[in-house]
Amino acid sequence: MRWLRYGPDAALVECESLAEMSAVRAAVVAAGLPDLVEVVPGARTVLVAARPGTRALEQVRALVERADPETADGGEPREITLDVRYDGEDLDLVARTAGISTDEVVELHTGAVYTVAFTGFAPGFGYLTGLPEPLRQSRLDTPRTRVPAGAVAIAGEFTGVYPRSSPGGWRLLGHTDAVLFDSRAERPALLAPGDRVRFRSLS
Repeated sequence: MRWLRYGPDAALVECESLAEMSAVRAAVVAAGLPDLVEVVPGARTVLVAARPGTRALEQVRALVERADPETADGGEPREITLDVRYDGEDLDLVARTAGISTDEVVELHTGAVYTVAFTGFAPGFGYLTGLPEPLRQSRLDTPRTRVPAGAVAIAGEFTGVYPRSSPGGWRLLGHTDAVLFDSRAERPALLAPGDRVRFRSLS
């Protein structure tokens, strides 16, 4: 783990793995430091921003250095269930690649409990960990120029939902009518780091 200053009032914690990043994020959030204004996780980093003129960054560094990341507790997570119609364009491809039936793909995808590790790519897009091993497949060789909003997809170790129409190279399993991002809402993004997510089949 490396600690890098990121301007006068922020720091970047570089982690060795996604699991370590998630543990660091959980420990920092659980501490509830009043002068810490933002915690932004990435695939292998956690950016922390403090209120100017405070000791929040020192407190975060001390917390991270003395804590055992493996036992960090981020508090009680929110639980979100997304209803999905498993009719995606790549469902057959995913099944062939995994050597299983399309029904088994759906069973695997809906049988897991996922955690939002971090968000990015587009507003409201959450990178969800917990994907069963047979579904951990590469991105498409040629990305699509348009993936519809609500598309439920997989790529590498992640699953996620496209919050709006955009280009994309993830393999499409189905779609949901859930609104992942609404700029007019009090809480614009449905998913936030640390949330637990389940998918429920409507097919």
